[in-house]
Amino acid sequence: MGIFRVNHKKQSDEQLLRMMAKGDERAFDEVYQRYASKMAAFFTRKLKHDKEKGEDFMHDLFAKLIDRPELFDPNRSFKTWIYSVANNMCINEYKKMAVRSNTNNGLSSDLQVSANNLPIEEQLFEKDFSSDLEKAMAKLEEKHKEVFVLRHIDGLSVKEVAEVMDIKPGTVKSRLFYATKKIASVLQVYDPTKVS
Repeated sequence: MGIFRVNHKKQSDEQLLRMMAKGDERAFDEVYQRYASKMAAFFTRKLKHDKEKGEDFMHDLFAKLIDRPELFDPNRSFKTWIYSVANNMCINEYKKMAVRSNTNNGLSSDLQVSANNLPIEEQLFEKDFSSDLEKAMAKLEEKHKEVFVLRHIDGLSVKEVAEVMDIKPGTVKSRLFYATKKIASVLQVYDPTKVS
């Protein structure tokens, strides 16, 4: 009996989950490769920019997926499902946290320029922009900040953000509009059309 080899990289997320449910370890490895760093960054941002805690939560999420791949609802997109599960894990963590710190630093780590061969003026400009963006986002209400981050930093579509947050796409659009307008007003100094 011949054994045919499956190219896991060519499988959709949903196909990989079906394969995982049948005990295919390579399917899990592929899902992990696709989503581990995204989930770690998501958790780190949501959990007061605590990188270690973000990594721990990411590992917990994948441990759940290994133990119970049947938790995935095959009627949903895996991408929106995994963000929804991650979002719910953060909500549960917020409920457990007795004291919430008011310090909100670290978003710039998501936006840092890795190429240090840039001229110093550009490096400073990028650093200032990241810092000012972080401050502008800190002033937003959590519901507005959340849609902005999911849409513009995590790169989810409006429909996917709506699914993750369990709200209507129209609500996502109005929150995005509000957040973008508020952030743009703070960052207008960076608008090249406004430079004299």
